[in-house]
Amino acid sequence: MKPAGIVRKVDQLGRIVLPKSLRKRYQMNEGDPIEILVQGDQILLERYRPRCVFCSGMEGVSEFKDRFVCSQCFSEMNQLKG
Repeated sequence: MKPAGIVRKVDQLGRIVLPKSLRKRYQMNEGDPIEILVQGDQILLERYRPRCVFCSGMEGVSEFKDRFVCSQCFSEMNQLKG
């Protein structure tokens, strides 16, 4: 991970502001969902991408009954109907 050389303070409500240059570089727009990940003692921010509830895959994910399922798991579930 490469430092951006930017320091921001956390405000009284726990918020930080991401500089416009970073938002632009990583295509983050107002209202976009951001996922907060923890790795050891680091906090990581990523654009949210839905994951399959069964395998955690991110390829071919679609929403089904308020859950996200990938095409591979959906196909496997269809085979169980048999």
